[in-house]
Amino acid sequence: MARRHIRVVGAMLQNERGCYLITQRPPTASLPLLWEFPGGRVEEGEDDATALAREIREEMGVDVHVLEQAMHTHHEYPTYDIDFRVFRCRLAEPESHIRHVRVHDHRWVTLEEMPNYRFPDADAKTLAKLLDLDS
Repeated sequence: MARRHIRVVGAMLQNERGCYLITQRPPTASLPLLWEFPGGRVEEGEDDATALAREIREEMGVDVHVLEQAMHTHHEYPTYDIDFRVFRCRLAEPESHIRHVRVHDHRWVTLEEMPNYRFPDADAKTLAKLLDLDS
């Protein structure tokens, strides 16, 4: 059986205080209650920016402007591979209220606080790159 290859996009969304948005996966999702950069799967025929803006709107009810790609990583889980691309983003409306439509919770955290949260392996690789970039 061929391994599944899943393309996923995530947002590196920073607020005016320099904190990054992370979201908690729902208890019924795969990898339940882990924290992650907001985003999701790229659907057939979508480009990365369109998919990321759609996922954030569906998950939190806010619109974002997708800017440049910040990093790219690949992670092999036991039964599938993740091609994970993270983009710098900004809220379309800085005062937007984040709703928990398809996320369990959210936090605005500093880079130094991120190790206090448990991330899926693919996000953890990205986080390690991010922490290294900013050191």
